[in-house]
Amino acid sequence: MDKSRRNLIQALVLVSIFMAVVDGNVVSIALPTITRFFHTTLANSQWTITAYLISMTSFLLIFGRISEFLGNSRVFIFGSFVFTLSSLLCGLSTGLPMLILMRVIQGIGAAMLFSISAAMIFSTSEPNERGRAMGLIGAVVASGSIAGPVLGGFLVQSLGWEYIFLINVPIGVVLTLISMAVLQNSPVKNVGTFDFLGSFLLIVFMVSLMLFLGSFAEDFNISLFKAISGILAVIGGALFYMYEKKNRDPLIDLSIFQKKEFLLPNLSMILYFFASFMLGIIGPFYFEGVMHFSPAQVGTIFLIVPAVMVIGSPVTGLIYDRYPWEQYAALGLLITMISFLLLGYAAFTENILAIILIFIIYGLGSALFQSPNNVEIMSSLSADKLSIASSVTATLRNLGMALGVSFASILITFQIFLIRPGTDIIEADELFIASIIANILYIAGLLVLLGAIISYIGNRNCQVRVLD
Repeated sequence: MDKSRRNLIQALVLVSIFMAVVDGNVVSIALPTITRFFHTTLANSQWTITAYLISMTSFLLIFGRISEFLGNSRVFIFGSFVFTLSSLLCGLSTGLPMLILMRVIQGIGAAMLFSISAAMIFSTSEPNERGRAMGLIGAVVASGSIAGPVLGGFLVQSLGWEYIFLINVPIGVVLTLISMAVLQNSPVKNVGTFDFLGSFLLIVFMVSLMLFLGSFAEDFNISLFKAISGILAVIGGALFYMYEKKNRDPLIDLSIFQKKEFLLPNLSMILYFFASFMLGIIGPFYFEGVMHFSPAQVGTIFLIVPAVMVIGSPVTGLIYDRYPWEQYAALGLLITMISFLLLGYAAFTENILAIILIFIIYGLGSALFQSPNNVEIMSSLSADKLSIASSVTATLRNLGMALGVSFASILITFQIFLIRPGTDIIEADELFIASIIANILYIAGLLVLLGAIISYIGNRNCQVRVLD
């Protein structure tokens, strides 16, 4: 494949990542507005985010496997079409149930795109350029994170929450048409039979787990729904593990988790995104409820971290290529952990200048972590397992995001339950909001610290792998 075609394929993939990231984070900025618009609670409105993450996470592995039957090109083109159409329907939703349902479909389309994105980027890069290529993914994710808050804040304030979804439609139409014209049919591997039962069990496990956690974001009463969803999550997870372990053509080869070079960077990544999405959920409520910022101003604040990462991610990827060191990722997480703890204190003291400075430090730590960690993950398995490495990593990343959303909501509900039962965070006073959000940020910092320890242990006394 000549360089110009490789570059074009990478550009298409990066645009698809951009779209999915924008729609993944833009809703956080609009969440207070959506909550008020539908006259509902945070426990209900947060499903507009959680439903997207659940469906994406549940189907990432499935479409990673399907791509081996149909080829990456077909999955990519159909995924861009589904994502674009569902974005349009999200913007046209007339009620919260319809919006949540369309977000589920949108998450399925995003899963088609994300499941093969890292594999397509990695396989179209020269061995000595893969750190830079993984850095480009980080930069595009950061760019999408910039566009999300800025566009989200502007659109919500000037046009309405519906337009945070409609903005994806023109981009998606162009992406789909160009992909159909440019991408050739990928070679299909002889991969045996598709694991339908394993796919079903995985969906049961993922959906039941998130429904179980989401129910605690509403209240802490024991109910039949909580019991059923919890039991289904345990049974679904156990059956999935047992079936995949003995299946000849499993949805996922569980043996890849026996390699610490693959397992430990993924665990660190889960904890990082867990904590990051906790901040993404609580931040808008803090800035609107305590600092009295408009949605557009909140979006401006939230662009600081991704703006730093747009520059920092490719640079750290380049540094990793030229000056390999096994502990870049651990150092990045350590900086991120310190940022979360400082943010907790700054939020409680309502010091906006300190918050801005800490966001910059947080962005630097994130950039230092993501590029080296992504290279470590993708280079830990053999070339014939790139697709499964990509889809598994994307699944675990989005699981961390979904857990972060649910856990942040649970922590808010739990603190309200202990201190001021019956209070709604939308109507709570400034001091109360600041105190409970500061506590959540401290907990997020401890989670990131655990990720840094895991990363350090995994790479201690290890040589940085040289890619063939």
